[in-house]
Amino acid sequence: MVAVIKTGNSVHNIFNYNENKVKEGIADCIGEGNYPLEASKLTGAMKLNRLLKQNELNTNVRRGSVHISLNFDPSESALPNEKMLEIASQYMQKIGFGNQPYLIYRHYDAGHPHLHLVSIKVREDGSRIDMQNIGRNQSEAARKEIEKMFGLVQAQEKKKNRHEIVKPVVLSKIKYGRTESKSAVQSVLDHVLPAYKYKSLSELNAVLGLYNVKADRGEENSRIFKTNGLVYRTLDENGKPAGVPLKSSGFYSKPTLKFLQKKFLLNTKTASHKKRIANAVDRIFLSSCVSISDLALKMEKEGINIVFRKSEGGQLYGITYVDHTSKCVFNGSDLGKPYSAKLIEQRCRLSFEKEKEKSIPILSQTFKSNKAVGLENNKKNFFKDLQQDFKFLDFKSAVEKIIEVITKVENDAFYVPNQLKKAPKKKRVKRRSNNL
Repeated sequence: MVAVIKTGNSVHNIFNYNENKVKEGIADCIGEGNYPLEASKLTGAMKLNRLLKQNELNTNVRRGSVHISLNFDPSESALPNEKMLEIASQYMQKIGFGNQPYLIYRHYDAGHPHLHLVSIKVREDGSRIDMQNIGRNQSEAARKEIEKMFGLVQAQEKKKNRHEIVKPVVLSKIKYGRTESKSAVQSVLDHVLPAYKYKSLSELNAVLGLYNVKADRGEENSRIFKTNGLVYRTLDENGKPAGVPLKSSGFYSKPTLKFLQKKFLLNTKTASHKKRIANAVDRIFLSSCVSISDLALKMEKEGINIVFRKSEGGQLYGITYVDHTSKCVFNGSDLGKPYSAKLIEQRCRLSFEKEKEKSIPILSQTFKSNKAVGLENNKKNFFKDLQQDFKFLDFKSAVEKIIEVITKVENDAFYVPNQLKKAPKKKRVKRRSNNL
């Protein structure tokens, strides 16, 4: 069992965090401590007000909220709620929170079973509970006693054997909530960090993103950024961070920012590595017209992943190539202008325009052969035939323009058939006089 203790300024925040998980169906409030009613009979307002009222007894306590998570080994996922409640009660008693009001939530949003405990520092008499070094002293002693008492997997033994427990390679994306986050991320890092050649954090994230992992320094004004810290996050299907960030120093391989910066300097990439990716892109554009999504799919067959960087509005502003054969990562601009995001978009557009130009003579011949049949009725069949012949492109708009041009004269209100036109007047030729 592993216990994580955090304090905060707001009781509302930690309460709402857990209650929102309940509403999403990925957590349950399974118990309470020192409340007048059972958890199942308490309303949201009753749960929160009990904590707020007691916390107001000492307004000098700024960080009065207490949020504790008790994390169990994945092999202990079958632990019943009754046993979980006993463990929570024993733990709170041993760390000095046995008489405090607290709520017990069981979460199901990770690959391992875990509890969240919500409580406060202020006692009933208004005094404050001293929590300095509580994690290292009271919590550590309580953890060891509870592990023996309930026959749980011991965290200390787990830490010693971690090299054997973590699988060496993960070849598929991490699915948050289905696997234990930390061990899954560690497996990805073990696979990527020593093998691939990257020169920056963004290039590394291009590879990690393929496995739904991201190395994050935080915002520029954040404490973690200013102290040169680094965390690893798991990503959901939409590429958004999910779950609790994992400190880089918490992994046994210590993949910290300092470690990565050394890797940036040591990693070497040659011109031949660039040429392989550039040649693969050029061959695809020569063979046929492609869209950006088609290009990515065809490059995957060459063993190269293309990672597109887009703004919130969906505009493409960057492109990164990950070559799994040479294990090299390049930004588009590193390969040359023709392989940057802007030029790749233009090349995709030009490839379609060339195909349109090639198709114009064929379209004209097809139209002339069908002109004798009723024009209006034939338009629909004409579109269908063209779409079957040119599946790689949507010609509907192009065909409509061509038909409009070709039929413009016939539909002109001032058009008059030749038969109804008056014969042109013969010009009178002046004869020369013989007298001149």
